[in-house]
Amino acid sequence: MSDDFTQAHSSLPERPEPYWRMTSQLGTFPSLEADLAVDVAIVGGGISGISAAYLLAKEGQKVALIEADRLVNGTTGHTTAKITAQHDLIYNELISHIGVERAKLYYEASSDALHFMRELIKEEKMACDFTDEDAYLFTTTNWGVKKLEDEYKAYQKLGIPGEWRDSIALNLPVKAALVMNEQAQFHPIKYLAHLIKGITDNGGKIFEQTVAIDIEGDSRPTVVTKSGAKITAQQVFIASHFPFFDGGGLYFSKMYADRSYVLAAKVKNEFPDGMYLSVDSPKRSLRYTMMDGEKLVLIGGEEHKTGQGIDMMYHYEALEQFGRELFPSLDIRFRWSAQDLITLDKIPYIGRISGMHSNVYVATGYRKWGMTNSTAAALLITDLIMQRPNRYESLFSPSRFVADPSIKHFISQNVDVAKQLLQGKFDQHDRKPEDVKEDEGAIVSVNGKRAGAYRDKEGTLHLIDTTCTHLGCEVHWNHGDRSWDCPCHGSRFSYKGEVIEGPAKKPLMLLKQASTKGDST
Repeated sequence: MSDDFTQAHSSLPERPEPYWRMTSQLGTFPSLEADLAVDVAIVGGGISGISAAYLLAKEGQKVALIEADRLVNGTTGHTTAKITAQHDLIYNELISHIGVERAKLYYEASSDALHFMRELIKEEKMACDFTDEDAYLFTTTNWGVKKLEDEYKAYQKLGIPGEWRDSIALNLPVKAALVMNEQAQFHPIKYLAHLIKGITDNGGKIFEQTVAIDIEGDSRPTVVTKSGAKITAQQVFIASHFPFFDGGGLYFSKMYADRSYVLAAKVKNEFPDGMYLSVDSPKRSLRYTMMDGEKLVLIGGEEHKTGQGIDMMYHYEALEQFGRELFPSLDIRFRWSAQDLITLDKIPYIGRISGMHSNVYVATGYRKWGMTNSTAAALLITDLIMQRPNRYESLFSPSRFVADPSIKHFISQNVDVAKQLLQGKFDQHDRKPEDVKEDEGAIVSVNGKRAGAYRDKEGTLHLIDTTCTHLGCEVHWNHGDRSWDCPCHGSRFSYKGEVIEGPAKKPLMLLKQASTKGDST
């Protein structure tokens, strides 16, 4: 890495660490070593899986939850943690695609999730930094005003309580804003720590460092893990962000992965109450949380498709520039990024996997609004497993296909995949492994073939085959998170080639043993 590059990012924390994980501790759990039989097996230790495990254990179900890494180490641990039914500009779009009645169902599902969380936190007296906040959409452009006007009309059609504003309490040249009152925010890991205790107190079992690789059987499905241990269950819920088991759903072709970025900073001047999101491009999200008795401002945005675009550190830099213009005393304490999955029609896939696997359920594709969508998913899946009716089942059904916009988005996404696949195969790279400096990752040429190189701070060189193990696209280096990211379907790998996020299940191939600085290939 050049000195200029290092200097440009000197005010940013060296490594990405989410505030939530740095300020709250969860207990650790063992890996699964022996076969197990339960009523419900849940794969995925984020908010969806933990919430469902909590609800089902309270219902008297014998539950086992497994997590490939550590609990809450994925998207849930990297969220902005807004609990709201205001999911950006969505309701006018939903009305045009699925009609007023179903668009209203979407709003009500999110509102029900917020109400459930609010009441549970109150009843259980959870100390999770929960506060009621108004949620604002705002714009600084004439184009945005028209979009907000259309969204406000949609609110009125759907009976959504919303107010039009000409300004907000931020020092921005805002032309218009739309507010949804009585939404909320919280500390997600403090909340989930309480649910985790509820799972174990009610007899549920939790296993970390346990990778699910397949499901066998139908009427009594069995989760097969990488270690060979199996969990036989009456029902299986896949809550693993990207479904590790496809079941014929072809989810990789019906979703795309999107990355966004967050800075957490102390500011001397007071930050107002409320949660704020711009409708302009690039997106800007602002909310606060309390740290050491002071407000810590979370500044988010800079979304892009995973594995595509400019050097990822520049997204953090763009947020820093925005923050310094708004808050001259900006003191950045944390930075992190998150990966979200977007479905063809922007509505999550929640419910039974179609086909022969009638006892297998899935929840994925939350489109950046995981706190309410995940809770709605847990409530829906719990009802389905307990054989209770749920009025949202059809809306979220994974087997649905909305002709408009699904066909258009399906074609455009898969054309982009083909483009990325071909582009990666024909890229030319002249750098050699020995040219890679400490804490730098790059595409290099090894014996005339494309390879990925990262040299760690101890001078050790790590070389990998850059061909994604999912469908063969070529991964790109993400300096902001020290990872190899696939531009086709969003798989991510560590600098050692280990799988961080699916749909890939197998690690990238190591080209050689790690070598010390100065060694050549």
